[in-house]
Amino acid sequence: MEAAQHEFRLRMVDLEQQYLRLKSDIDAALAAAVADSRYINGPEVGLFAQELGVALGGIQVLPCGNGTDALQLALMALELQPGDEVITTAFSFAATAEVIALLGLKPVFADIDAQTFNIDPASVAALIGPRTRVLLPVHLFGQAADMEALMALAAAHKLWVVEDVAQALGATCRFNGRDQALGTIGHIGCTSFFPSKNLGGFGDGGACFTRQAHLAQRIRSLATHGSEQQYLHTRIGINSRLDTLQAAILRAKLPHLNDFIARRRAVAAVYQQELGHCPLLTLPFEQSGALHTYNQYTLRVAKGQRAALQERLQAAGVPSRIYYPLALHQQPAFAALAGPVALPEAEAASREVLSLPMHTEMLSGEAAYIARNVRRCAEECALNPSL
Repeated sequence: MEAAQHEFRLRMVDLEQQYLRLKSDIDAALAAAVADSRYINGPEVGLFAQELGVALGGIQVLPCGNGTDALQLALMALELQPGDEVITTAFSFAATAEVIALLGLKPVFADIDAQTFNIDPASVAALIGPRTRVLLPVHLFGQAADMEALMALAAAHKLWVVEDVAQALGATCRFNGRDQALGTIGHIGCTSFFPSKNLGGFGDGGACFTRQAHLAQRIRSLATHGSEQQYLHTRIGINSRLDTLQAAILRAKLPHLNDFIARRRAVAAVYQQELGHCPLLTLPFEQSGALHTYNQYTLRVAKGQRAALQERLQAAGVPSRIYYPLALHQQPAFAALAGPVALPEAEAASREVLSLPMHTEMLSGEAAYIARNVRRCAEECALNPSL
């Protein structure tokens, strides 16, 4: 048994160390933006949008205030009607369904694939009806939803596809015979620059992606009070801007995005090696032909032992989190909208998932230490399930 005292800083996310490693670049970027003093829609915002668009394979990037706003702007741009239905996953953060409901649309929750935690195209197909207008997959924990199947369904039923790539920026999947960045396959992609994301700022931020000029123009207008020139408002919009200072930070970090992903994958590789064939645990599944960025490293704990395992880990000084303890159709805010529906895979995931520490600054020894403690605690739970 390893002692609870150790030399490691065990944190779910370590933003401080990432900043210190990149301090010179970030500080210089901030100093330049402050000296320029154009804090709203300063040049850094447009430059960041251009550079991220190039990094994603050539797409228009439309920065906004946060990831939730990005989802709202995307749905507003599609000019849907009250009561139109948006099919989305039942296993995600609340923002995904929240924006649907706020716009007077109806969220329709699909079940998930048990291996990937992502929306199940077969469940989606069974839910498509006369009011369905949009499919909204979430690339959860850093791994691609089945975009080949979802885009085929959308084409067959003339539906829009909005991708939520907040946890998977920089991930790719095989689509139409080539590797393509998530968020660039559907009609609109949406992301967040929340500090813990693959590319995170020092506060809130988000963006929409699209290849369609008319959608880009509409989103840009909607994000600036529905205007396309000052004091002329052609539609009802909102106020959602990426701050110049956040854009400066994100520009400094963007060249490191592939390195951030490689570092996350290195941590995941240690976990996978150390936790293979561990009692009670099902490790994350990684699809062939897709790049998993491991925004979270989320495993499953069988036989109702998640709480016991988490309690033992806490005693050992190892942090863990549950993303997410309730499926969306079980949340009080959405239960009435969803109606009585059984989604067994989403419900099972909400009972079993447990996420381990994951960040770009984790040392291999630290990851191994965490994994060894997880293994020990899982073995104890398996041997003494009543404790």
